[in-house]
Amino acid sequence: MDATSRFHGPTRPLRVFQFIGTYDRVHFRVARRRGVLRIGLVMLQGARHVHMAALERASAESGIDIEVHELRKASDLEAAELHAIVMPGGESTTMRLTGNDPVSSLLPAVFEWIRADSARPVLGTCAGAILLSDPQDGGAKMVDAAIDRNAFGTQTNSFQTTLEATSLQREFPGVFIRAPRFTQTGPEGEVAAMLGDEVVGVKTGNRLALTFHPELSSDVGFHRWLIETASALTAEA
Repeated sequence: MDATSRFHGPTRPLRVFQFIGTYDRVHFRVARRRGVLRIGLVMLQGARHVHMAALERASAESGIDIEVHELRKASDLEAAELHAIVMPGGESTTMRLTGNDPVSSLLPAVFEWIRADSARPVLGTCAGAILLSDPQDGGAKMVDAAIDRNAFGTQTNSFQTTLEATSLQREFPGVFIRAPRFTQTGPEGEVAAMLGDEVVGVKTGNRLALTFHPELSSDVGFHRWLIETASALTAEA
């Protein structure tokens, strides 16, 4: 069962939300801005459409145009020429099975894209953090940390609390749903968020793994980090 499914109730249409071309791209436009960032959203499972809404708000707040490309197959990623990727939560075992299926082959393509350049911005939440920290494909970790899935408990142990987002240099409302737990951080793992004395966010290069669900809060700080980091890198290129 999708651990975030209870959050997927009906929502009103989003302002400045429109499909362009086919149904695998969503464009959030802010007026009078040159250039558009292409953000890939891994559509294997989880709170994908809530991430879309968070990206829309982050785009509006930052004044940076973005296109969100829905990634279901390796060919979607190859065609998109992305600047950043979001890996939502869900059930990591199901995501591995679906993403490694020959029909999709999405996970191998995503992992290859991420490993090709540590500067590429990636945001992985909950199960996305598991995949970044424990890819189980024979390749190197993309975030330098050890992680234990569902270690915070079952669905009934879900909770919301204020945590310290050290990478944002402020507090942040953390939503934990069947959350994994970082058990160790490696030498290349930079602490990005803390819940008391416990690490709940780790960053390696521009790859950020969070054990909680930032998309389910009203704060789009981490989505702004993704967009603004990608924008800065594009400006430098």
